[in-house]
Amino acid sequence: MITVVGTGTGGPAGVPELDKAALVVGGRRHLDAVEVPEGAERVVLGPLAPALDTVAAYVAEERPVVVLASGDPGFFGIVRALAERFGPGLLDVRPGVSSVAAAFARAGLPWDDAVVVSAHGRDPRTAVNVCRAHPKVAVLTGPGAGPAELGAALRGERRVLVVASALGSAGESVERVTPEEAAGRDWGPAVSVVLCLDEARALGPVRTVAGPQGLRSLPGRPAGWALPEAEFTHRDSMITKFEVRALALARLGPRPGDLVWDVGAGSGSVAVECARLGAAVVAVERDADGVERVRANADAHGVGVRVVHGEAPGALDALGDDPDAVFVGGGGRELPAVVAACARRARRTVVVAMAALDRVPAARAALTDAGLACDGVLVQSSRLAPLPGDVTRLAATNPVFLLWGVRPPAHSEGVCE
Repeated sequence: MITVVGTGTGGPAGVPELDKAALVVGGRRHLDAVEVPEGAERVVLGPLAPALDTVAAYVAEERPVVVLASGDPGFFGIVRALAERFGPGLLDVRPGVSSVAAAFARAGLPWDDAVVVSAHGRDPRTAVNVCRAHPKVAVLTGPGAGPAELGAALRGERRVLVVASALGSAGESVERVTPEEAAGRDWGPAVSVVLCLDEARALGPVRTVAGPQGLRSLPGRPAGWALPEAEFTHRDSMITKFEVRALALARLGPRPGDLVWDVGAGSGSVAVECARLGAAVVAVERDADGVERVRANADAHGVGVRVVHGEAPGALDALGDDPDAVFVGGGGRELPAVVAACARRARRTVVVAMAALDRVPAARAALTDAGLACDGVLVQSSRLAPLPGDVTRLAATNPVFLLWGVRPPAHSEGVCE
C-alpha cells in the first residue's frame, strides 16, 4: 500500500503511517518536517522517474510506502503519477487543503467560479491567456513562470495579483500587487500560488455549476454558440450573420488558453463568442461608436474583451503577443494588407469574411504568401420568413465568402495554390 499524505496548508497534524513505513518519499522540506523512522529509506523528490522506480521495488515486496506532498496531492499533484503507475487501488490518499483553496481563503473570496491553471513545468503562455480571459484565476507557478513573469505579460491589464508564498508555514506571506509591481521583483522559490483577479468581477453571481462556464447555466443566459443577431447590439444589421459566425468559430477553434484577435470587429459578435468559449480576445475597431458597441456587447454577455480603438494594419503593431487565431471582417481596400499582417503573426489560423467577390483573390494570395494552407467556401443561406395567410417563404441572406488559412505543421511542405 502507498499512503499519500498532504501536508503544509492544513494537512494532517501527524502522520501515524510513518511508524510502519519502509520507504518515505517527499520534497526536502516535507522530509525535514517529520521524523522518519530508523531503518526506513528516505528519497528526496527530484526527477520523478527514479523515485517511482524505487517505490515500485518496495511495492513489489509488499513493503509499506509513505509519500509526502503539499496540500491536496490529488489536485495537480503526485496522485496522478502514482495512480498511472500503480493503479488507484494501491493508493490511500489523505488530502490536506490545497494551496489554491488556502490562497482564496486568505483573500476572503469564494472560488467556485475560478479557473485553475498550472504553469509549473509548462509553457506559461496558456496561463497568461487564461488570466486575460477570466476575472478569477489561480496560477500554480514554477521556475520561469512565477509572479514576475506573469506580471510582465499582463502589463496594462485590469488585474490585481495576489501572491501567496509559503502557505501554512511560519513564513507565510500574502501580498496584493499590480502586474507592473510584480514584474519588478524577485519573488524567490517560496511562492505557492498566484491569484489573478479582475476585482470588478471577482464576486460573480450565484451558480449551480462550478467553474467559469457555470455562467451559461444561469437563467436568461443564451446557451450554445452562433447566437442570433438579436443577442447583440449592432448598427443597421452590420453584423456577422449567425450562419457565417458558426463556420468561422469552427475554423477559429477558440479555447481556454488561446489568444484570438477580431480585426474590424464591428459589433464584436465574433469576439464575444470566442470569449464565451474561453479564449482571451482582443477586438480591433476603427470607429469610436463601434468600440463602445463591442464593449457593451461584451458586458451584456459577461465576458472580458480587450477593445483597441485603431485601424488595421497599423493598429496591430501594438498588440503584443502573437495570436493563435484571427478573424478578419470587412472588405475595404486595405483588406489584403490587413490579412497579410495577420497571417504573418497567427500561430494557427486566420479566417476572413468578405461580401465582395473582387476581394477574394487578393485575400487568398495574402494567406498563401504567408505560408498558410488556404481553403474557403461561399456561404449562402435562406431563412424561414412568414407570409400572410399563415404560410412561410424562404428569405435569402446576402452571400459571404469565408476563407481560412491554416499554418501547416513545421514538418509539412507546400500550401494550397
